[in-house]
Amino acid sequence: MEEQAAQIKELAEMLMATRKAVFFTGAGASTESGIPDFRSPGGIWSKFDPADFTLKSFLNSYESRKKQWQFLLGTETIRSAKPNAAHLAIAELEKMGHVACVITQNIDGLHQKAGSNPDRVYELHGNLDWVHCLGCKNRYRTDWVIERNIGVKEVPDCEYCGGILKPDVVFFGEPLPKKTLESAAISSSTCELFIVVGSSLVVYPAAYMPIYAKAAEARLAIINMVETPCDEEADLVISGQAGVVMKRVMQVIRYIMGE
Repeated sequence: MEEQAAQIKELAEMLMATRKAVFFTGAGASTESGIPDFRSPGGIWSKFDPADFTLKSFLNSYESRKKQWQFLLGTETIRSAKPNAAHLAIAELEKMGHVACVITQNIDGLHQKAGSNPDRVYELHGNLDWVHCLGCKNRYRTDWVIERNIGVKEVPDCEYCGGILKPDVVFFGEPLPKKTLESAAISSSTCELFIVVGSSLVVYPAAYMPIYAKAAEARLAIINMVETPCDEEADLVISGQAGVVMKRVMQVIRYIMGE
């Protein structure tokens, strides 16, 4: 407990000393909001077959599209989730001028809901809140599409042209959005402090980001419940829940500032 208190104080001091911190968040940043991760027992892939979530199957198979819309119907827990202490702390640190951007592997939009500047949140794997037509490129809110089609169509199509509607998330076999990936890589390579929150750092190319940061001589801090491949390279590793740790970091910062 004393060791973690010292680590939290060190992270608070790191943050206060920079205006160019980058936060990199994974599934562990959102589990305290009630969102299950994908790979753990009871996670999303225990209920759905990842093979149905390839871009090829989505484009070529009506049955796969039907399963994916069944998946979207089951994501109300994700789409209605509220930000937890980790998201709120990151947003507050941004407003204080210490955070350059947030890079996230999550598709829940909780950083924006917490108050982070949407233009500074790089969603590497997309966002569940939106779908778009592969034909005319129109975009629709996922909730709106579901409400209009529930009990009517198993696989909704575009209201405008009748084309295929695809969720704004990255499927297996689909490249990450180029501009988002480039912006994330540049931010990682130019930051002073790179903080991983709730990511196992095993999914690439997203997991290259802390490597880019260390190559540019940034300091690296990791907050996670389990070990990651980057722990040995990190300047600071804190084992704990994202929200619990970040809440304590903010408490230390406020104390130092005399609030």
